[in-house]
Amino acid sequence: MRSFPLPIALTARLSPVVVLAAAGWALSSGPPATPEAAEKPTGRTGTQSASAPSATQEAKTYTAAPAPCTGIAEKTVKSLVPGAKTSGKEIPSTDSKLRRTCSWNALKGYEYRWLDVSFEVMESDDAAKRSYEGRLEEKSGGGAVPGLGDAAYSVVNLTTEDKQQTREGVVLARASNALVIVTYNGSDFESKKAPSTDEINKGAIKAAKEAVAALENGRD
Repeated sequence: MRSFPLPIALTARLSPVVVLAAAGWALSSGPPATPEAAEKPTGRTGTQSASAPSATQEAKTYTAAPAPCTGIAEKTVKSLVPGAKTSGKEIPSTDSKLRRTCSWNALKGYEYRWLDVSFEVMESDDAAKRSYEGRLEEKSGGGAVPGLGDAAYSVVNLTTEDKQQTREGVVLARASNALVIVTYNGSDFESKKAPSTDEINKGAIKAAKEAVAALENGRD
């Protein structure tokens, strides 16, 4: 089999730090984390003083990001990234309790695939909403994904470098005070064509659904 050098754009993605930057989802873009919220206050009982202080801080649905490399089923990894190690590789984070990312990538024959799954836990539902809406302002040409978390959006883009096509899909989903970000892309180094929009979009959405389910199942 002939050896095909990766195009510059894909070679750059082999660096975990550049991977996150290239996807446009810098993990540091979310608002700063605060200490865990107090438990939800119960209603005042008849014996409580009318002047007693009440807790006003919003309780968080999620207080920690789940393990990202176990959030996607092995059979899904095998399907989306043929030849990749199903265990994945977790990318170091400055705060692994609140932000965690796992990556899978492989070149099988002439077909190259890359999958990133990230979880970000924020201080409140409102903070997650603001971050979600702000990130959508940077995207165009995609659409909503119904039935995924509280809100979700997907977009697919095609790039060409040195006549080599790469198609990348991104799904952003919000569930309460957490965000799930999935990036999935691929290229064919023999034909120099990219996978279809439908293949990339469906693959990214499938991974996002499993990641959101993993987040919800790991709820405190």
